[in-house]
Amino acid sequence: MASPAAWKETLVDLAGLKLRLNRAGSGQALLVLHHDIGSLDRLPFYDALAERFDVLVPQHPGYGQSERPVWMRSVRDLAVLYRLLLGQLGIERASLVGLGFGGWIAAEMATMAPRDLGGLVLVGAMGIKPPDGDILDQALLSYIDYARAGFHDPRRFEAVYGAEPSTDQLVEWDICREMNFRLAWKPYMYSQTLPHLLRGVGAPALVVWGDDDRIVPRSAGDRYVSALPQARLAIVESCGHHVDMEKPLELARLVTSFLGVA
Repeated sequence: MASPAAWKETLVDLAGLKLRLNRAGSGQALLVLHHDIGSLDRLPFYDALAERFDVLVPQHPGYGQSERPVWMRSVRDLAVLYRLLLGQLGIERASLVGLGFGGWIAAEMATMAPRDLGGLVLVGAMGIKPPDGDILDQALLSYIDYARAGFHDPRRFEAVYGAEPSTDQLVEWDICREMNFRLAWKPYMYSQTLPHLLRGVGAPALVVWGDDDRIVPRSAGDRYVSALPQARLAIVESCGHHVDMEKPLELARLVTSFLGVA
């Protein structure tokens, strides 16, 4: 078994705010953008990727320990900010892995400079209005119930967060939810323009969906595949929305194979 990745945490000054960034591994740069419920510092999925890539996992502004910008009002603002981050770090051709809400951010980034990405991986991505069904409205559920809804197997939720999530975790989910509403309330969790802009993306794309995703309907994944010029769909069986936490090694293998890293 490989040794655990050696992660380095930094605070990056970016656009007048401090962004918390975790980084580990070496090789091809891979920017991983987390879900709307935030992210734990260490996950097996991140460690598995760091065995093959130079992995960067920022905490979105206003989520976790990154500073909250009072001026930010859209997901496209986030996408521009991460473009600035890659430029500031001197990374010219990164690949992107977007998880749920982070998939929306990654898709927006891809439309901004359509041919400078190594690859684009969208996992249960928000950002597109599903042709069939609706993105689950987190305003209608408690923090815990919304997080639980992202898992096919309740035991996997408990393995990650515990049977009774800590008070600190509940507070973090509350903070994340407020930021989600600030950035993506009307329309809720999708862009009316993104499907049209995706047609110009030149990078190859892998669209991954859990077969029991109760957060974002599978039809959104089909629409991503039809909108992106070079995209294919991979379905992960017996898995919910949080593929990175429920089937971390399977998802890491999909990413590694897609990006052509042995």
